[in-house]
Amino acid sequence: MRNVTETVKQLIIINVLFFIGTLIVGDPAYKMLAMFFPENSGFQVWQPITHMFMHGGFMHIFFNMFALYSFGSALESFWGSKKFLFFYISCGLGAALLHTGINYYYFNDAVNTLVANGFPKAEILQLLNQGKVNTQWQELLTVSQYQNFTSAYMGTVVGASGAIYGVIVAFAFMFPNAELALMFIPVPIKAKYFVPGLVLVDLYLGVSGQSIFGGGGIAHFAHVGGALFGFLIMWYWKKNQFNDNRWN
Repeated sequence: MRNVTETVKQLIIINVLFFIGTLIVGDPAYKMLAMFFPENSGFQVWQPITHMFMHGGFMHIFFNMFALYSFGSALESFWGSKKFLFFYISCGLGAALLHTGINYYYFNDAVNTLVANGFPKAEILQLLNQGKVNTQWQELLTVSQYQNFTSAYMGTVVGASGAIYGVIVAFAFMFPNAELALMFIPVPIKAKYFVPGLVLVDLYLGVSGQSIFGGGGIAHFAHVGGALFGFLIMWYWKKNQFNDNRWN
């Protein structure tokens, strides 16, 4: 790849290898490497890391790797490989942390309602671990409560998007006046306007449960988590003049 830095290149290669592997292996790979809800019996301690290298389809990995290629190399050129890798992994873990925290809120909100209406928590967990639900739950929970509750427990999360959001936040932090030309927006937009706007859209979609394209399955709070951790790290580094130090 022309003009791509070494760590970015290696990350892209690893993601592509994981993607090809999942096409060959199928569901067992997702069950092992995608990230489950921590109380789900499918959760494993390595999944907060491995889920960052898993993707749900070609367009998912294409856009993530294109963004990594477009923005990541500029950061690695300034920081060096070790600092960039630390930043990338930290943002991915931050994304997983916020996503899981929001899911815990949804899950416990619903469980508390069910327990208050006579359903023991152990019985709820036993059914969920069997991939089953009690239809009576829908009578006690609102539609959004029920959907958030079941998807939080039974769903999985995959993708590098959280880490990528941290990368684009860092890019906007370092190059605020860089103009970004996107294929679905006819005029270039400065990074300092585009990136906050993108994060706010994800926050709105996450809170409202809506989708721009009419589909579901997008971990909006993981995007926001990656962006938030990226901003906090950049703020800390700037405050401590850490940007001048290379780690390699």
